[in-house]
Amino acid sequence: MLNLLDDLSNNHLLAALPISELRSLAPHLRRVHLKCGQLLSDSGEVIKSVYFPTTAVISLLCLMEDGASIEVAAVGNEGIAGVPALTGGNAMPNRIEVSAEGYGYAMNAQHFKTEFEHSPVINRLMLLYIQALMTQIAQSALCNRRHSVDEQLCRWLLLAHDRRPGDELVTTQQMIANTLGVRREGVTEAAGNLESAGLIRRHRGRITVSDREGLEERTCECYSIIKGEFQRLLPGRTEHQHAVASTVHAAIPVSISRQPARTIQW
Repeated sequence: MLNLLDDLSNNHLLAALPISELRSLAPHLRRVHLKCGQLLSDSGEVIKSVYFPTTAVISLLCLMEDGASIEVAAVGNEGIAGVPALTGGNAMPNRIEVSAEGYGYAMNAQHFKTEFEHSPVINRLMLLYIQALMTQIAQSALCNRRHSVDEQLCRWLLLAHDRRPGDELVTTQQMIANTLGVRREGVTEAAGNLESAGLIRRHRGRITVSDREGLEERTCECYSIIKGEFQRLLPGRTEHQHAVASTVHAAIPVSISRQPARTIQW
């Protein structure tokens, strides 16, 4: 049986909250299975739910008139997807889509906004997270403009690897091409270069990181800047936070919600 205590603490924002805030949020969290390519919120739609990934990775995508897209930020176990619901915008001209399959927790956006407005601790934590997210957006824009597809792919793989347990990423080359805003052929060539160098292994619908240090040597400086800003601004997980999370075990629903998914094949 799934140990929900440990699973809850796998999202760093939730794990960083003190017991009083966790007790307030816990009854409203529902565990969800997020599939690669699943659309959580489309451009211009009112954001109805916010998501705290634990093993999934969620992309924030900008769309162009010709249907092309590019990732401006990714959200994994360090954060939350659906920030405009907190700032009062309620919607944004970006698509929120799952780029690596896994699990997370969903909450009604309006309920979390109420908690955000009334809890100084949640408010402070979320403002720090938004600052780190803005750094990621700015650095991603620079990276997409100035660095090679090989370097961009290394950055994307490293950030995704940081956000998941284990070395296997459940995603597709087409999904990565969409997030990087490049042709699939470019990602296929870059991934082939990394595989030939022994840094990754490719399977159908999966990429396994086999040499993380090698990826770090080949990536651009954008990876360390993004990671460093999240580490600087946000609290790390501690054993105390794991213990705090365990106090809300009884309040978290056991059922898993499976939402409709759009599966993208290799």
